[in-house]
Order: sequence, then C-alpha cells, then structure tokens
Amino acid sequence: MRLQDKVALITGGASGIGKAATELFLEQGARVVIADYNQEQGEQLISALEHHQANVVFCRTDVSKADQAKAAVAFTIEQYGRLDILINNAGITRDAMFTKMTEEQFDEVLDINVKGLFHMTQAALPYLIKQGAGKIINTSSVSGVYGNVGQTNYAASKAAVIGMTKSWAKELGRKGIQVNAVAPGFTATPMVAKMPDNILDQMKSIVSLKRLAEPRDIANAYLFLASDEADYVHGHVLHVDGGIMM
Repeated sequence: MRLQDKVALITGGASGIGKAATELFLEQGARVVIADYNQEQGEQLISALEHHQANVVFCRTDVSKADQAKAAVAFTIEQYGRLDILINNAGITRDAMFTKMTEEQFDEVLDINVKGLFHMTQAALPYLIKQGAGKIINTSSVSGVYGNVGQTNYAASKAAVIGMTKSWAKELGRKGIQVNAVAPGFTATPMVAKMPDNILDQMKSIVSLKRLAEPRDIANAYLFLASDEADYVHGHVLHVDGGIMM
C-alpha cells in the first residue's frame, strides 16, 4: 500500500497506460480521480472497479481547455479534500509524414500533449503549493528523445514535455513539489494493437528485450515516482523502453 490515503488525479486515466495506472494506484491505497475526455470509457472503467468504488470517481475533461482543467482539479478537491499526485498522462497521436502533415494535425497534438500539461499543472499548483508538497509526473515518450518517422507533431510535443518537466523542477522544488517525467517506449495499448503485424514486428525488433511494454510496465514507473521512495528523485526523465535504440 505504497500510496495509502494519497489522492491522485490521472489524466487520460480511462484507457491504455492511464487505465493501468488507475488500477495500480487503487491497489496501492490511493484515491483516484480519472480525468478523461471519453466519458463512455470512463464510466465503464468505474463500473469494472467494483472493489474500489468508494475510492475512484470520473470527471470528463478536455485537458486542452483551461476551464475544464480547473474544473477537474476543483472536483478532486471537492471529492477528497486534497491533491497529492498529478499524472499528466493524456495524449494523442495524429501521425503523418511531414510532407503531408496538416497544420490541423500539428495543432491538435500540441493542444492536448503540451497545452494540456500547461493547463492541468497550472490548475493544480495553488493547491500543491499551499500544501507544501506534491508530485507531478508527466508522460513524455522515446519519440520525444530520438524522434520518429511520421511523428513530427508527436515528437515535438513529447520533447516539449521534457523541457517543461525540467523547467518546473527548477521552479517548484523549493516549494516541496517533485516533478519528473516518464518516457515510455512502444507500448501494447489498444491503439498500437490495431497496427499491422509487420509494423509490430519492426517495433519489437529494435527493442533490446524483444517485446512491447505492457501498460502496467509504465504504470509501475508512475507508481515509483509517486511513492515516498522517490522523494529525492526530481527533474528526472525515466526511460521505460526495454532498451530501445540502446
């Protein structure tokens, strides 16, 4: 029970890595607010978590909208009286080769993956600063470190997450707030599962461990950074990528 009585707000918490994090955090004693745009998936997950119903709620949230980010944080405080852990996990892809990528595709990814973090973290900070403690964990990607074909927008957004993480760490450490990021590698989410087998095989071939990550692998990294065990880990980008491009 490494998160006993902690309150966590997890964006994109209804599916994929966010869903795995929601389940794991509940198992470890946290109370969780799932902030996700997909209401149907959010409600389905709440129903499935029948053994944790008293400790999990759903809040439909578009993180690209400042007012909705503020509402999600206010909802968390209203429900549980505090906020200890913010997991900025929500993200999208709109892949295309750069020569064919539209401005709309670029803007849509940056709005969610970068402005979403900006809005959520600004909304949470007054409460975390008042407490004098808190954990902010941002989701980057190996694409933000190494780049990736067909992901100019996504790679740019995830590189920005790293820059934001390090900047916030320098600003907020003195206020008792730890800020870190996780950079997942190729992960077996429902979105990835829809890819053709030959593409999946190519992805596995450049991973030293020769398999894709499971969402739980990434959630375990969130758990470590959210726990008291990581109280002196700050401004770090934790790669959970199976040794990709090592």
